[in-house]
Amino acid sequence: MPKAEISFEIVEHICVLSTGSKGWTKELNLISWNGRAPKYDLREWSPEHDKMGKGVTLSKEELEALKDLLQKM
Repeated sequence: MPKAEISFEIVEHICVLSTGSKGWTKELNLISWNGRAPKYDLREWSPEHDKMGKGVTLSKEELEALKDLLQKM
């Protein structure tokens, strides 16, 4: 079974949280996946942004809920 093509556009680069020894960066970005409305995305990226690791995609409401939780910690 062939892999489905996944397209993405980094609409807004928000921040780099860390950089690994091989140059990969853990980033928070606003990304449009497959032409859909952009969502907040936290994952590792290769230096050229052509390869990515597994990540978490959050709606604005989910990101705000996470922010509130982190502020209470």
